[in-house]
Amino acid sequence: MEEPNRCYRHFGTAVPAIRKSVLAASLLGYPTIGLAYIGPGLGAGALAMILGILGSIVLALFAIFWYPFKRILKRRKQKRTGELQEADSQSKARD
Repeated sequence: MEEPNRCYRHFGTAVPAIRKSVLAASLLGYPTIGLAYIGPGLGAGALAMILGILGSIVLALFAIFWYPFKRILKRRKQKRTGELQEADSQSKARD
């Protein structure tokens, strides 16, 4: 007499377990309509969060680059005023 589960004879009970695992994994990955809905509150919150993150990055970069640039401008201004003061003192000495 032939065995009823002849195709599983070599694998034991592993094949039905694999089938169940594949089925469970595929059902977990199946999206439903309710999970795809984004309401106005969630959308506004997500937009505010994205804008906040981008704004903080821009402000951080501005702070990093602004202060060295400000120092360079200050040195140039001091150098120009120093040159102007030297020129004024030289012109006064000539007079």
